Amino acid sequence: MTNQQLHERRSQVIAQGMGALYPLYVEKAENAYVWDIEGNKYIDFAAGIAVTNTGHSHKRISEAVKAQLDNFSHTCAMVTPYASFVELAEKLTELAPGETKKKAIFLTTGAEAVENAVKVARAHTGRSGVIAFKGGFHGRTNMTMGLTGKVAPYKAGFGPFPNEIYHAPYPNAFHGISVEQSLQAIDDLFACDIEPSRVAAIIFEPVQGEGGFYKAPEAFAQGLRQLCDKHGIMLIADEIQTGFARTGKMFATEYLGIEPDLMTMAKGIAGGFPISAVVGKADVMDSALPGGLGGTYAGSPLGCIAGLEVLKIIEEEDLCAKAMGIGEVVNARMTKLQQSVPAIGEIRTTGAMMAIEFTDPESGKPLQEMTKSVISKAQENGLILLSCGVKANVIRLLPPLTIESDVLNEGLDKLEKVILEVA
Repeated sequence: MTNQQLHERRSQVIAQGMGALYPLYVEKAENAYVWDIEGNKYIDFAAGIAVTNTGHSHKRISEAVKAQLDNFSHTCAMVTPYASFVELAEKLTELAPGETKKKAIFLTTGAEAVENAVKVARAHTGRSGVIAFKGGFHGRTNMTMGLTGKVAPYKAGFGPFPNEIYHAPYPNAFHGISVEQSLQAIDDLFACDIEPSRVAAIIFEPVQGEGGFYKAPEAFAQGLRQLCDKHGIMLIADEIQTGFARTGKMFATEYLGIEPDLMTMAKGIAGGFPISAVVGKADVMDSALPGGLGGTYAGSPLGCIAGLEVLKIIEEEDLCAKAMGIGEVVNARMTKLQQSVPAIGEIRTTGAMMAIEFTDPESGKPLQEMTKSVISKAQENGLILLSCGVKANVIRLLPPLTIESDVLNEGLDKLEKVILEVA
């Protein structure tokens, strides 16, 4: 069986809306390496979109989950719960930023976490409006598509979306949007679209993910916190892509000097097992009535066990420090490359959440075709890459935080070669 044969079979049975970036069918993965069914070996700079922060097939996670499988795989935590469900909630509520007592709920996907954070905010405030940001990504359900501030491919053809969702510009120095302009835009929403007394929540990403890996300035986050406190609005930090040591902190909100009312978590939470969470201030989280939150697979025992092991690995293997080291290496090498490739408009690193934005050096216009070429040629050179950005001109680098330094540098050698070929 070849990759191409399997890809042709896929096209016959999988709807085209569920895309595939590479016609590459995985047979085995270990730490930062992936092997396809033809035996080709790749360095993985995607980590399942920031999911396998602890590397593919980490032995400790695999062993913990296998042991859980021998006991049971599912009972439904809302019917007959289990110890790991409570233990993971205890750990996450301890780790969440801020001094306020926290509580948690578990779900299955990131989009579910966002949906439920909004539900909790509405239940707590008795209000309906939600403000999100242009360039933000929060999921593919109807509510989360509405919150997402990027049309193609996430929203195109899928409307209408829920009402009382509003978008403000996210601060972005590279594109000329200041903190003041962004905060003023929210005031303009209050003046023109919805009074603050009807706004339940403002949701933001501490580092925008799909939008292009733009980090929220500290002054912006603190301005949001002050605005929410003034008007009784819940501040939701979407930490789905930024959480679990990816940015060099357990959560990226720690860089911003604020305590959100609610946080959404998923992706890196369990090393590849499907589980997500909402963690928030206890009085806020208790606003929903019993039975109003949850799901059949919410808080899967396999996910809970994996999540507990992930937290131990992050601490014992010092993955926050490793994320910072990865970012420093990438930043140094890409900055040097930038000197000979003027199309590299900006390099952004927040720990190991790293991006390269391609722009025309004269006009500043986004270079989408160059970005596509880099992605395409990466596979030919044994490298797995992802793109992002509202204008589809950003390469994002998300290697496992456990990647060995020689493998990281080998991957960067491949990346540099590809960029020089297409520049």
